[in-house]
Amino acid sequence: MEIKRPLLLISNDDGYQAKGINDLVEMLSGMGDIIVCAPEEARSGYSCAFSATTPLRLNCREKRQGVEIWSCNGTPVDCVKLALAEIVPRKPDMVIGGINHGDNGSVNTHYSGTMGVTFEGCMKYIPSVAFSLCDHRDDADFQPLRSLICQITELVLREGLPLGVCLNVNFPLILGDPRTTYKGVRVCRMAHGTWYNEVTKCHHPRGYDYWWMVGQYQNDEPEAEDTDNWALAHGYVAITPTQIDVTAYQAMDQIKSWDL
Repeated sequence: MEIKRPLLLISNDDGYQAKGINDLVEMLSGMGDIIVCAPEEARSGYSCAFSATTPLRLNCREKRQGVEIWSCNGTPVDCVKLALAEIVPRKPDMVIGGINHGDNGSVNTHYSGTMGVTFEGCMKYIPSVAFSLCDHRDDADFQPLRSLICQITELVLREGLPLGVCLNVNFPLILGDPRTTYKGVRVCRMAHGTWYNEVTKCHHPRGYDYWWMVGQYQNDEPEAEDTDNWALAHGYVAITPTQIDVTAYQAMDQIKSWDL
């Protein structure tokens, strides 16, 4: 009986042409059959948004042995939904988001289109992982991530993940001596952090005001060594198990005590 290779569905929020997703395909091509369905262009910050009122289009960009690459004019979540409905020949063994150009730690988890990919896979009961590198450059070097990405992918394929749990994996940026490696891997919680000064107002020469969404991120607990922000700042790879169920169980008794 023929043994089927694992089927990996990959998407991102940087677009199908981004270096991160193409390097990821190259890294994992020996581990299974790969189907990529990613946005036509960058869709950073789209989180779990999907297109309820916009018609969607799919384009097959490339087919080769073991790899198919598709693009969609929609959001990262649109890409996963369309791929599952129209492209994949069977239920994927994993959904993978990334490799993202930039940090998706702390509250960025909630904004990230890369995490949107991973949440969508998880909500479809498929083991799902997001990979991100703390480097926004278009030509970021993803090769130092290869070994750990392959190890984590292999472990998730073999061991699975708890129901409703996906992994948010962030790699720190290591510069300088190419022999420098990560200090290790830490399983972390999300840091409490906030974006400040997020809106910049400008005045257009034609007489109207407009705004840019910008801002600076601040880790609001920089000394907490059990967080993803601390791990990344100190040269560790941060793995944050992230769950779909956002119920605040610890607050339920307090709310039940209200006289309602």
